[in-house]
Amino acid sequence: MREPVDLRRQRILAAVQARGSARVRDLAAELQVSVVTVRRDVEELTREGRLLRGHGVVRSTVPAREAPTGGLEDGDRVAVVVPARHSYLNEILHGARTVLDEAGLRFALHIAPQAAGAERPLVERALEDGARGLLIAPRWRSLAAEEADHGWLAALEVPTVLMERRPRPGSAPHGLDSVCSDHWYGAHLAVEHLVGLGHRRMVFATREDSPTARSLRAAFTRIAGEHPLVEDWAWALSAPDAGQEGPYAAHETAELPALLRKVGASAVVLHGDVDAVMLVQRLAADGVRVPEDCSVVAYDDVVAGLATPALTAVSPPKAEVGRVAAELLLQRLRGAPETGGAVRRVELLPRLMVRGSTRRIDDAADSSSDGSTDSSTE
Repeated sequence: MREPVDLRRQRILAAVQARGSARVRDLAAELQVSVVTVRRDVEELTREGRLLRGHGVVRSTVPAREAPTGGLEDGDRVAVVVPARHSYLNEILHGARTVLDEAGLRFALHIAPQAAGAERPLVERALEDGARGLLIAPRWRSLAAEEADHGWLAALEVPTVLMERRPRPGSAPHGLDSVCSDHWYGAHLAVEHLVGLGHRRMVFATREDSPTARSLRAAFTRIAGEHPLVEDWAWALSAPDAGQEGPYAAHETAELPALLRKVGASAVVLHGDVDAVMLVQRLAADGVRVPEDCSVVAYDDVVAGLATPALTAVSPPKAEVGRVAAELLLQRLRGAPETGGAVRRVELLPRLMVRGSTRRIDDAADSSSDGSTDSSTE
């Protein structure tokens, strides 16, 4: 027998008031009704002024009857500062927002323009507006830009967590909490996947305009240089405007199709997805088939799965980085004993998403020997 609407809404109200906040999907599971049904009930209770709606979360209008929050109040603000035009960080933001919404904290997003030092005035303004804590991913397009931010970041007087950024050992902000992906492990996944498919010559193309890009270059060159099964490899910029550090050797700024031919590479790894998709298009225009003639691995997995063919990609745990960073910030704000006061540097492991852009060398040889046209280029 279906439960009366009024009774169901009373149960929703009681559950939320007991906890202070609850996720809509959790309420649906507990009441054994659809998420749509709970949303309708929540909308009505919100109109009556008995609940407050958030992003997938509903909060009570009266204090929760559970343990105190350690000084945090519903509606306190946390500032989140990220670079403009950085789609990689979208999932990180969603992960962080879920945690902050559930805690009843307001999420004040600030977008830093593409200019050196753009984050500092945004952070100062957010603190003046009463932000209790900070989640930040500075752009840091060069080592000089990173070093210029060290002093003021280290001097901040509110709990601060760096997202996908790890200051160099011994630097001023080395003592800040940070949560990021283990990009060395991501590079390792890509190389081992290709070696396991029989590829022995490969090209790595990364950007140089972010800490992640610089970490990836160091990881790829070390892993490939020390790998007993990699016969030859080369590194290059993934795009002409992808680096500022320089100076670069001629082959490091070469056109990737030409570099692939020079190395005799049968595989390429690119950071990030957009550059990888564009390379596949350029190779196709030159008559080079992916994956029959060249296997391609993208790094980031933001849009890699939407390409044709869908690109095998290293997928950092973007949403989880945001969730863990927000949880760590909450612990700091609440003075939670589990942190012990110690600075935390959390690394989360990426995954490899195998799709249609990589294949075994033997498979490629079989496809060219069964009568298909040889599409190699000079």
